[in-house]
Amino acid sequence: METDDFPADGQGGAIEIRLEDVSQLFETMDPFPFRERDLARDADEYICGWASELPADRPLEIRIHLPAAVADSAEVRGLDASLSNYFGYRAGVVARELSDEFRIGRRALLIGLGVLGFCLLLGQVFVALTSYGRIGHFVEEGLIIVGWVALWRPLEIFLYDWWPIAQKKRLYRRLADARVGVSFYDKAGGEGLDLKSRRSK
Repeated sequence: METDDFPADGQGGAIEIRLEDVSQLFETMDPFPFRERDLARDADEYICGWASELPADRPLEIRIHLPAAVADSAEVRGLDASLSNYFGYRAGVVARELSDEFRIGRRALLIGLGVLGFCLLLGQVFVALTSYGRIGHFVEEGLIIVGWVALWRPLEIFLYDWWPIAQKKRLYRRLADARVGVSFYDKAGGEGLDLKSRRSK
């Protein structure tokens, strides 16, 4: 973790956060040790929202600005590990969600193919065993439609649903690998800013 002054241009892949205290980043009710705590909801949404707007081909950097009075605290020294652990954990959770989505998709695909095959067979049998003419063909076509409808869900999963989950996984992985830097300001010179109050241009 770097502890130096940063340029204020906000260019590149930098996410900047100015706080009055390190605790603003984390859930205060979380009973786990500091390095294993979850990020506060506002902090998670702010960091992820900003990261998603930055170029995907550049490494990310999280710049945290804190009062000089907390420069020597253990929490500050452990910020890089805390953020990396959190986002690495979130990436693992999302990876399992993606795996579950594909497993559900495969199961739904097998069911859908079975229903389609059954409907095709049933329609042909109905036409062959009856002499209803147009009615028989109408029933056959209706069964074919039912069979294709059974494939709607697995096709939706494999064509569309997995993309947002995969993108979230990549985002969390990028954040877990992000460089974390800390700079310090004189608290007398200004108040800490809310997480949502600043964005680089």
